[in-house]
Amino acid sequence: MLRVDSSKPCQIIYAIAKHEYLGYVIEPHIVQLNPNGEFSLTHQRLFSNTATEFSHCLADTDLKLIKLLEEIEQGSVIKRYYKKLIRPSEFFAKVFTEQLFETIRPKIEKRLAEAFNLMNGKEIYLMSKEGYPAERKLQIAEEPASVLFHFRRNEEEIRYFPTIKYKGMRIEFMFKNAEIICNQPAWMLMDDTLYYFDKEIEGKKLQPFLNKRYIAIPRSSEQSYFEKFVAPLIEKHNVYAEGFTINTEKYDARPVLKPIYIEGGISQLQLYFKYAGYVFPYGDGRHISVRIERKEDDYTFHRIKRSVSWEKGKLQLLESLGLKTASSLFQNLEVASARDDDDQSFSVFEWLNQHHQQLVNEGFEIDQPEGQKRYVFGSSKIDLQVQENNDWFDIHAVVHFGPYQIPFIQLRNHILNHKKEFTLPSGEIAVIPESWFSQYGNLLHFSEGKSELKLRRHHIGLVNSLAEGEMAEVTMSRKLQKLTDFEQLDDVPLPQHFNGQLRHYQQAGYNWFHFLKNYHFGGCLADDMGLGKTIQTLALLQKHKEDAETQSAAEARGSSKSASLIIMPTSLIYNWLNEAKKFAPQLRIMVHTGTFRYKSAEVFANYDVVITTYGITRIDIDLLKEYFFDYIILDESQNIKNASSKSFQAVKLLKSRYKLILSGTPVENSVNDLWTQMSFINPGLLGSQQYFQNEFVTAIEKKKDEDKARKLQTLIKPFVMRRTKEQVATELPPKTENLFYCQMSDEQSSVYEQVKSEYRNELLKSLEDGTFAKTQIQVLQGLTKLRQIANHPSMIDQDYEGDSGKFENVTHTLSTVLNGGHKVLIFSQFVKQLNIYRNYMEEQKIAYVYLDGATQNRGDVVKQFQEDKNTRVFLISIKAGGVGLNLTEADYVFILDPWWNPAVEQQAIDRTHRIGQTKNVFIYKFITKDTVEEKILALQQRKLSVARALITTEDSFIKSLTAEDIKEILG
Repeated sequence: MLRVDSSKPCQIIYAIAKHEYLGYVIEPHIVQLNPNGEFSLTHQRLFSNTATEFSHCLADTDLKLIKLLEEIEQGSVIKRYYKKLIRPSEFFAKVFTEQLFETIRPKIEKRLAEAFNLMNGKEIYLMSKEGYPAERKLQIAEEPASVLFHFRRNEEEIRYFPTIKYKGMRIEFMFKNAEIICNQPAWMLMDDTLYYFDKEIEGKKLQPFLNKRYIAIPRSSEQSYFEKFVAPLIEKHNVYAEGFTINTEKYDARPVLKPIYIEGGISQLQLYFKYAGYVFPYGDGRHISVRIERKEDDYTFHRIKRSVSWEKGKLQLLESLGLKTASSLFQNLEVASARDDDDQSFSVFEWLNQHHQQLVNEGFEIDQPEGQKRYVFGSSKIDLQVQENNDWFDIHAVVHFGPYQIPFIQLRNHILNHKKEFTLPSGEIAVIPESWFSQYGNLLHFSEGKSELKLRRHHIGLVNSLAEGEMAEVTMSRKLQKLTDFEQLDDVPLPQHFNGQLRHYQQAGYNWFHFLKNYHFGGCLADDMGLGKTIQTLALLQKHKEDAETQSAAEARGSSKSASLIIMPTSLIYNWLNEAKKFAPQLRIMVHTGTFRYKSAEVFANYDVVITTYGITRIDIDLLKEYFFDYIILDESQNIKNASSKSFQAVKLLKSRYKLILSGTPVENSVNDLWTQMSFINPGLLGSQQYFQNEFVTAIEKKKDEDKARKLQTLIKPFVMRRTKEQVATELPPKTENLFYCQMSDEQSSVYEQVKSEYRNELLKSLEDGTFAKTQIQVLQGLTKLRQIANHPSMIDQDYEGDSGKFENVTHTLSTVLNGGHKVLIFSQFVKQLNIYRNYMEEQKIAYVYLDGATQNRGDVVKQFQEDKNTRVFLISIKAGGVGLNLTEADYVFILDPWWNPAVEQQAIDRTHRIGQTKNVFIYKFITKDTVEEKILALQQRKLSVARALITTEDSFIKSLTAEDIKEILG
């Protein structure tokens, strides 16, 4: 074969060629032209890599065609189906099979169809048997031909044959050497014309008739022939029949949804369409569906026209309402938004109920599979009315499932046990919406009653959440509604004999206490430390005393009131007594502690308030539980957070008219801490401990379930009043000073007494023999030693193993402050004392910084405290930290030991309280009761008023002490 010379005239042609094994293909060839413009015998097959040389005589479509036809060239085909290198002759002799042809040929035809689409106006030829590409010129028909299939049924047989029409004329194609050169879509070559057809006809349907007039089917096989061959043919093509009837019919259609329940899986919906009596599944892609009807010997083919775009519109509507196709294989539908962790076996049932009205309006029918459970479909809702009664809320509730009405109480077990199927009296099954389980679970868990639902009045939070969520119509008194908004409570006048004023937020707390009292609710005052929980409580107790006295006078009989009981950690007793003396001096208070406490409850009646500790409550529970108190108030109520603790077991047995708890940190470690405290003030509010654990604790702590956290908040909100320092900042003075009185432990007390009596004896002796003036240094030493013991005896005796009242107090207060997220400065003038606290911080893994006179890198230490969120404690010796430090990050200051000179103390406080401080500062001074600390404080008050300007140092303070003063101090 000669090569075509691209510099001389040449032309591209497309040759239809019959490959010995692969069937008809098309090959692009370039043919050299003779000087007279006719084809010469020189030609060559074109490929992408050789076409560039001839690009001057190729159009864009030619380049596309060359690339496309390369894919069906035998080399490419072999490479695709046989990975090893092989010669074509060997491949077709050894590897190629009829089966492989069945796989390859449709792929070749797909490319042929694409090629024919691009070949309009191209030169097309038939290749000669010898391989010359331009043997005979061909043309493509100008328009598609149509095929009509004929059936003639007579007594013996059915004759079947096609006729072809082109340009409105019937053309003879039988016995005309016609060739089917492509099966799907069909292309037929006859009389040098390439015919193609409408209605995507297959060449196979014409092939038998190229050399045959008709096919005959005996009457004995006609039934199956009609079903398998004729009906599908009628669906797709034009058919003319004699001897049976074909009816083309058009009907209005109705969409049908069929729910498929899949236990433990994802339920689905099937979409069908009903055209009169005929039902077709969505997604079979047919424009026409055929159904056969036989009456004796007569056959009728019903040709039903489908409204394909209308059907598609119905699917799109379902998708817009939240369905999606389950998989491309099955056209079933499922709910698109279902979460993986939900039970999805009922998701489509819920979806049907939710959209029921809209589906009905759009003409949908719901069809249920025969022989299975019958579900009822329709919108579901609950009519809920809640009415306040004396101690209860009465709940009137009716559930609507489609046309049925059911008393809500009948759903109780289903909702509590998460059972979704509810059997109606009719035997049909209603599916309970998923949302009801979370919306009404708490309500049903806490409600009581066999035939009518009731809720205890302390579940007002639940009732309010139903009202706010518009899930119920709620009727309750204006007064009770106020419990949801503490700001709106009525102002209660302060008691007559209360010394002092309450800040605005404290008055609100005091009002709230009275509100709770009116309704017999228990409450938890959870204000931040330093906001005056004690003062608010004392105001309440004083008012309670005055009201009771007025009432009993009016009733003109003996006092009808009982004492109230306050239980607290030991370290807080003196604090309460001091605050009471200051604000409510008329309260008669009995301290029920110590070895010599009363062993009978009768004596309580002589007092307004009995104060005791958690420890004594445990020991004296048999005595205390006999008495019916007016109020029982637990201070630092997180002490009972552990349900199995003896403290909780004991306070549960106490009896009283009213209950309150006070705590800056009701939740110290876990949401679980709430259960005991809430059960104490309002038994039953949070259900059983097991229920609370499962329903709330696990969900909130492990799964971070915000919905559950909100539900818990709803339940407790009316009974917990919490104000943080930040919330009430505008009402607070820039700094608040508090004295904290600490009780010595027994061991500490005996060490103190021993040292004190030694010094006292020496002092009395020196006064007698007139050497007192010379012994001032010893006096100072003695006082210092006593001050150290008052803080912690281990400061003077390393082997001391007992505890210290002040240390207990400080560490307890510190944990409360740290739990509230605050920063604190701790000052002492004794480095030894700071070391005791350093060890404590290390043991408890509390991040802290430390500064004394020996600290070199003061700047770094201060920077760490000011900037690091996790470093919240700063231990400072007064001498080192008195000046030049700016510690505005702290908002609490602990002063562990009082100083002779208040100016020094003032400097310490000024570390935090200076320019740049945006927070209010709380100062706590810890004073050990019945020690030199307390006496010095009293003396300071007396002396300072006279000599404030003169006393500047410890020396001058000591010098100013007279023998009488010292006697008093050591008294």
